[in-house]
Amino acid sequence: MLTDLFVIVIYFLAIFCIGIYAGRKQNSLTDYALGNRSLPWWAILASILAAEISAATFLGAPGEGYHTRNFTYAQLCIGTILGRIIVGRLFLKPYYDYKVVSIYEYLEKRFGLLTRRTASMVFLISRVLASGTRLYFAGILLVIAYQFLTGVTADADQIVLLYIAALVAISVATTIYTAIGGLKAVVWTDVLQAVVLGVSMLSALWVLFSHIPGGWSSISAAMNGGDDWKFFSWGTGEGLDFLQQGARVLGQEYTVWAAFLGATFITMATHGTDQDMVQRMLAAKNSKAGTRAVIVSGLLDFPIVIIFLFTGILLYVFYQYNPANLPADTPQLHVFPYFIIHELPNGIRGLLIAGLLATAMGSLSTALNSLATTATKDWYQGIFKPEATERQLLRCVRWGTAVFSLLLILVGSITAWYVVHHPEVRIIQIALGIFGYTYGSLLGIFLLGMLTRTRGSDSGNIIAMAAGFFVIALLTELIPLPSGWQQYVPEIAFPWRVTIGTLVTFTVGFCFRKRRLPMR
Repeated sequence: MLTDLFVIVIYFLAIFCIGIYAGRKQNSLTDYALGNRSLPWWAILASILAAEISAATFLGAPGEGYHTRNFTYAQLCIGTILGRIIVGRLFLKPYYDYKVVSIYEYLEKRFGLLTRRTASMVFLISRVLASGTRLYFAGILLVIAYQFLTGVTADADQIVLLYIAALVAISVATTIYTAIGGLKAVVWTDVLQAVVLGVSMLSALWVLFSHIPGGWSSISAAMNGGDDWKFFSWGTGEGLDFLQQGARVLGQEYTVWAAFLGATFITMATHGTDQDMVQRMLAAKNSKAGTRAVIVSGLLDFPIVIIFLFTGILLYVFYQYNPANLPADTPQLHVFPYFIIHELPNGIRGLLIAGLLATAMGSLSTALNSLATTATKDWYQGIFKPEATERQLLRCVRWGTAVFSLLLILVGSITAWYVVHHPEVRIIQIALGIFGYTYGSLLGIFLLGMLTRTRGSDSGNIIAMAAGFFVIALLTELIPLPSGWQQYVPEIAFPWRVTIGTLVTFTVGFCFRKRRLPMR
């Protein structure tokens, strides 16, 4: 374990050195939040990938591969590419033209102050819940490692306490370099984290393949189910049969229809209306560089997801030949971390632990930076202290980073408690599904602003956003339906929530009219 510890210590030293170095010569909120708009597109590309591959993906995607034994989850990458093309061509130029720091400033210029503040608050709440939920994943490997090293079999309450301790440690370390270095620290540490992640996953694949007796022939023999190796799924009824079966296809997660529509709308929302992702694109020298970064990141998503899913498939095959090595009650999400701790050799195990920490810290640092920036620009300066100096804004954004870190730890701890007591939950659907309730409302309003010139009003947008949320809440039974109505409401899988919420919000908002405002 000394070799593993050495690898992890070197990783943390590199992260802190980069964060401290990047924090030099920051004199304004723009320097802190956007790196003075001077970062190269390839570094932004690496940062986008590092933020997307959260600990939820690092553990959840192999878990999906282990559970399904196919690549149907990767279909959603079709929509991520289409969505990023739209974001790059439609969203980024207006943001650059208006020189916004918080993207919700655009909504004030297009509609009014009420729309801006409502959208900003929706983002703050959604991002805290989603990032806090994803933070839980980072603790899984550390908890398993603790039990492995100590030989202690903890009960449910002790496991929750272990999770909380792990989340606090990861969050404190991330908060320090994020608060010191701002977006520059986030981007350049993300570059390192992307490299660590890539090397660690390829190492895991090599070890897995080499530990399966008989190699490829044994893998093929174990994968003999009807849906094994499957790449595409049309959903309920192959081909176009879903037209005869109504909306049942909306209840299925990984289908071609979800890939082309659901995933496209999700990506437009997460990469076009979420300060977390857009903020790093705005750190490029111009909109063309930002567009290049976001589109190329989408092209790279597909092979990355394939690697994660193939890792899960190999895990399934490995434990088919070594069933005694995996406890029978191991949750799906714990299979990969269990393999890392119990099967990998020294050094490579430390590299994989560093890889998980890299994904967790990469997504956490961007969330903290965007949350603090939005709160400072839209609320502290926008409401409480419009005359704030740059020095005061920098102090506020740094303290805001610490406050949001505490909130994310709280949400992550609650998630850990829930999952420990409900191990049957497929948490990747929860982590991705949270956005579905609110991001359709955000995307609908942004599209209304960018695709029209005179439609939408400041007060009408609030009604439209509420309508989008209300419809999704009804369809997912977050708001209970009246007795007997359930039979008339189709089941809605998480990839479709943003699509439906967007269409409802856009349609309702389109019914309101405002005088044309000049657009640059």
